Amino acid sequence: MNYKFNEKKLIEELQTYVDQTYDQHYATDKYQATDVIIDSGHGTGFCLGNVIKYAKRYGNKGTPADARKDILKILHYALIQLDIHDQENKVEHSQGAPGHFHPSYTALAGDRLVYGLDGVTPEEWDRVNRVKGAPLCG
Repeated sequence: MNYKFNEKKLIEELQTYVDQTYDQHYATDKYQATDVIIDSGHGTGFCLGNVIKYAKRYGNKGTPADARKDILKILHYALIQLDIHDQENKVEHSQGAPGHFHPSYTALAGDRLVYGLDGVTPEEWDRVNRVKGAPLCG
């Protein structure tokens, strides 16, 4: 894939940043503070609040390197919120081989939102595709 905006390199950098947060002092205990906040039902507010906080702070504190780190923090909290969203909405992610996930293969199967064809029975997929106005994304 020839990415126009250097996404592959930037995603790799984000992965490295996230990995490093697990090595820092606030992750040395069995549970991070974020775990406790999410378990207490305040995860969405916490994550979106931090996205807003770091977005408002961007470019107003420290060096350009500090501003860049704020963007990484925004992306990290957005990823955590995406996981919260998916758990609350029973989203199952395809664990198939690379390339098996495609947004056009998204459907509500029973009471669960499923991405990709993995995890959806042929009967569920057929039922979803026959219902007028079915929650099929693509």
